[in-house]
Amino acid sequence: MFEVLGLVLPLFSLILLGYLSGRWKKIPVEGLAWLNYFIIYISLPALFFQLLSKTPLEQFAQGQFLLYSTGAAVIVFLLCYALAKLRRSDTADATIQALSGTYGNIGYLGPPLALAAFGSGAGVPVALVFCVENALYFIITPLLMALSSRNNVSRQRGWYKTLWHILRSIFTHPFIVATLVSIAAAWAQWQPPTAIDKLLGSLAASAAPCALFAMGVTAALRPLKRVPVEAIYLVPIKLILHPILAYSLLSLIPDLPQTWLLSAVLMASLPTATNVFVLAQQYDCWQQRASSIVVLSTLFSTVTITLFLMWAVGLQSQ
Repeated sequence: MFEVLGLVLPLFSLILLGYLSGRWKKIPVEGLAWLNYFIIYISLPALFFQLLSKTPLEQFAQGQFLLYSTGAAVIVFLLCYALAKLRRSDTADATIQALSGTYGNIGYLGPPLALAAFGSGAGVPVALVFCVENALYFIITPLLMALSSRNNVSRQRGWYKTLWHILRSIFTHPFIVATLVSIAAAWAQWQPPTAIDKLLGSLAASAAPCALFAMGVTAALRPLKRVPVEAIYLVPIKLILHPILAYSLLSLIPDLPQTWLLSAVLMASLPTATNVFVLAQQYDCWQQRASSIVVLSTLFSTVTITLFLMWAVGLQSQ
């Protein structure tokens, strides 16, 4: 237990510091823009390159692992979408609800937690899960929004523009670009010069504290105004059902390294990503409730993730 607390307390304390700072210092939300840019476009891509470029190429060939981890996300997405439809939500609102129950904070919270808990060996599974799941959400969301009868953004696009938007979202995302570049570097067995490697190391070291602090500030600037009724099932689905399903499927893979299994389950157990609220704003649907789900799932995840890590550390010590 003390070992797990030693892992999670520094990380969640950074989120708490960000939250308290956001509540105390009334800086507008626009003040986060450059910090978010630094995290997404510079520090986290540097972290991915540092980890993946030194990885043997054969470790990237994990089709069954990706099929099962992504399959768990697809099943949960379809379940949440079906529940929304049963409650007579239209396509746009149902899509955001499904994302709320599926799309975890795998960018900001995933890498620092996985690396702290399972070591550098978690780098490859975390990066692969991130790239494939983000590509999945980048495909599903605009396609479903294009089917929405009330979404102005989607109605203004033809099918070819929607396809171009999907491809551009996938292949210009800095994390995906960094992963592809890292795989190419691993294949060529290329390592940067010492000076550049030190720069990348400094940038990578800043990724976790900056990302977690930004998460806390974001939560503070989007206070919980009301608890939507959908939170009763969406939050437990995201924090409990999704990781259980991921574990059940990935356990079927023979000889899967324990670090890969636990890293993927951790990624499935993360709270709803802020990106869900961003998408709700972009498509002008379910905005306030999406924001509430992000805040609530992040709050309750401090308990569920701690319990998961206690179980995972115990499993590793056996």
